[in-house]
Amino acid sequence: MKNGANILIESLVHEGVDTIFGYPGGTVLPIYDELYDSPLRHILVRHEQAAIHAADGYARASGRVGVCLATSGPGACNLVTGIATAYMDSVPVVAITGQVPTTLLGNDAFQESDITGITLPITKHSYLVNNAGELGKIVHEAFYIAGSGRMGPVLIDIPKDVQTDVVDKPEPVADTVTIRGYQPTVRGHPRQIAKAVSMISGAARPVIYAGGGVIASGGDAELMQLAETMMIPVTTTLMGLGAIPSHHPLNLGMLGMHGTQSANYAITECDLLIAIGARFDDRVTGKLESFAPNAQVIHIDIDPAEIGKNKAVDLPIVGDVRYVLTEINQKLTEQRVRGPWNGRLAEWKRQSAEHATVDAGILTPQYIVRTLSDILKGAGIIVTEVGQNQMWAAQNFSFTRPRQWITSGGLGTMGYGFPAAIGASIACPDEPVIDIAGDGSFQMNIQELATVVQYNIPVKVMILNNQYLGMVRQWQELFYDRRYSYTDMPSVDFVGIAKAYGVPGICVTDPADVSDAIQQSLSHDGPFLLDFRIEREENVMPMVPAGAAINEMILGEKR
Repeated sequence: MKNGANILIESLVHEGVDTIFGYPGGTVLPIYDELYDSPLRHILVRHEQAAIHAADGYARASGRVGVCLATSGPGACNLVTGIATAYMDSVPVVAITGQVPTTLLGNDAFQESDITGITLPITKHSYLVNNAGELGKIVHEAFYIAGSGRMGPVLIDIPKDVQTDVVDKPEPVADTVTIRGYQPTVRGHPRQIAKAVSMISGAARPVIYAGGGVIASGGDAELMQLAETMMIPVTTTLMGLGAIPSHHPLNLGMLGMHGTQSANYAITECDLLIAIGARFDDRVTGKLESFAPNAQVIHIDIDPAEIGKNKAVDLPIVGDVRYVLTEINQKLTEQRVRGPWNGRLAEWKRQSAEHATVDAGILTPQYIVRTLSDILKGAGIIVTEVGQNQMWAAQNFSFTRPRQWITSGGLGTMGYGFPAAIGASIACPDEPVIDIAGDGSFQMNIQELATVVQYNIPVKVMILNNQYLGMVRQWQELFYDRRYSYTDMPSVDFVGIAKAYGVPGICVTDPADVSDAIQQSLSHDGPFLLDFRIEREENVMPMVPAGAAINEMILGEKR
């Protein structure tokens, strides 16, 4: 004899879950009562949005499905932004919510919300459970859906009476999951693979455009084999950072709105574009008709809906990146050298490096991030908030491996970084985890300082503090005549606030103190906050103005 809450907890344990991020409430009390004696670790966040972001960060850092738990009504609704964040970036998360009893559904009961309806456009699938005996099967299906194909969030909404209903014989759970209409294609079509091999072999100016799908599939080694065998330069999206080491000779850097000159020029001049696990979003392509205008396009993606959605392709290949690249690599064995093309790429990389120099005499965010990178020497997990801090981190940190970079790409969710860093630290306790934040974004989930103190989660927060909503201010400077309409944010004593929560911190105003401050934070056994008072009107450059082609960059001044 088991009740629904007991079946749920046993099912989560069976799926290999070790940690849940959550916040209790009335309609999940039966679940929390079962959690009291369960082997699962529960992290009590201070806001439900932090629970879903932490589950998201856990999933990105570990490659496993993240789990969060919230009550009905406002608790469930507070998950919505985080669910949308995970959906846009294809992150495997299972969100469990409580619901009012089935007898009250549709009656506008206290704290009732139609959370399955609300999240319908931003989940891969959702369940409103009406039979406790089916919970084991539903949980098993949810984890399979979240972690297979194009990964994404799944919601399980459980009414309170279903949690307490007693079941004599729960429905048996099969080892394998079979769902009509859901059979992701993993292997590429042999005929398309053969065509890809021919196109790659014959190209004079090929470029690989690698996205987050490379990391999600675990296909980084196969990507490297393709690039090195055929001497093809690689550019990555924001979500693809870490798929190829930053200092690899074939890495052109990030492309798009804040990409490198070498990446954006190469895309514009290439004759073959090999898009791998990427979706041609607007921040990458700029003016779409000018994106790779002279190139044939191969597009490899596990989601057939993405192929041809934004950019017409010459050769679509539906399948898992790792498997498709393995099949292509098996047929590409002769190393190819492209002297003239590689020479032009080298010159563009030299130009990019010239514009990327920084002045160590003033406290710039670029200098801070590069100093952190030099100190970590390839170690660590970098999580960011959203805005200028995110782009400075992407441009200036040297990544050495996949899952070292965690950020909100598609939705651009301010307040994401700090709770996501909590999840990453729980998933990878032996890795230093650093949240590179803006002063605006950090304040959106600043209450999670209490969480890191309660559990002594050693997340290091580095605030690049310009006392502005920096990215919005940059656009106002460049395109709105410096009319800084409501983007100026008065100074906040972040070190004092952190101290009130029990987190030590340092305010840094002199570039000479940057290295020592970072070293001190990393050596501290617990959470630590660094408040860097950077140049207030420092901009993220290069920048492609909205609607322009990606080779029409504002480069900024050389230092």
